[in-house]
Amino acid sequence: MKQPFRAIIPLLFSVALLLSLTTTASAAFSDFTDVKGHWAEGTLHQAYDDGILKGYDGLLNEEIIDMTAKDVSDIIGRGGTILYTARCAEMRTEEGQKKAADICRKHGIDGLVVIGGDGSFKGAQKLSDFGVNTIGLPGTIDLDIACTEYTIGFDTAVNTAMEAIDKVRDTSTSHERCSIIEVMGRDAGYLALWCGIANGAEKILLPEEHDYDEAKIIADIKESRKRGKKHYIIINAEGIGDSMNMAKRIEKETGMETRATILGHMQRGGSPTAKDRVYASIMGSLAVDLLLEGKTNRVVGYKHGEYIDFDINEALAMQKGIPEYQYDIAKQLAI
Repeated sequence: MKQPFRAIIPLLFSVALLLSLTTTASAAFSDFTDVKGHWAEGTLHQAYDDGILKGYDGLLNEEIIDMTAKDVSDIIGRGGTILYTARCAEMRTEEGQKKAADICRKHGIDGLVVIGGDGSFKGAQKLSDFGVNTIGLPGTIDLDIACTEYTIGFDTAVNTAMEAIDKVRDTSTSHERCSIIEVMGRDAGYLALWCGIANGAEKILLPEEHDYDEAKIIADIKESRKRGKKHYIIINAEGIGDSMNMAKRIEKETGMETRATILGHMQRGGSPTAKDRVYASIMGSLAVDLLLEGKTNRVVGYKHGEYIDFDINEALAMQKGIPEYQYDIAKQLAI
């Protein structure tokens, strides 16, 4: 019988990325810690699982705990991460990366599963360079990882935001207001685009688009009121920001009562959607399978209806932009 893996570890990194995953980390955990028997090439491999608390920071401080299937029982419906999270500037240095790899070897860790975005993957890439087997899972509500059409947490976040915006629209309509609703996404506008289409917004402001002109928005609001429109919804991406001041300027220029609502961290929590639970579970299983096959330095992704994997270097080199057709549709629907 081949030597067993000492650990297959879900590792979470960085407050921005880790909180992005808080909607669905539980689904991925369920697969990592329920792999006590795997058949590969006719040989049974036994996988023993550990958990690293607080991401790379916890790894560097050796906050490593034993985990069993019981530890993740009934967590698939929970938001948040049972392993917690923390920032780790030290992991960005070569000394920190080497120390992390040495700690993995000290604890007999043969496989490391890193859940997060580009920053997390860069850390995994460096660990792989130092001889640690790593697999990356795309976990971010920003949907900005270029190698995949789906990231763990996005579906829950966009549905949470959509439901909140529907509620804001109710009061905006009743009071005949202009409402500016800011959604998360850092420098990516996918959450804003999807919410804009799903909520029937009159205007969507995206960091990827360079046609943002406040004067045009003000002129459009005035024209809409002439046509008898009683309210006006603007979805503003976090990468644009300045929603509060924007509301003041629009109200001053249009005379229309304008309010800004920043949805904030509510988008990073809550019970995961069915899609996030299922997709995260399958991706988690694939990550384990890749390690058991002896593969390393890979990133799991989803494209064209298939779960696939890429070399981390290849994945990090890819570029991703807002689909122009989707943005055009959003503008046409807002007329």
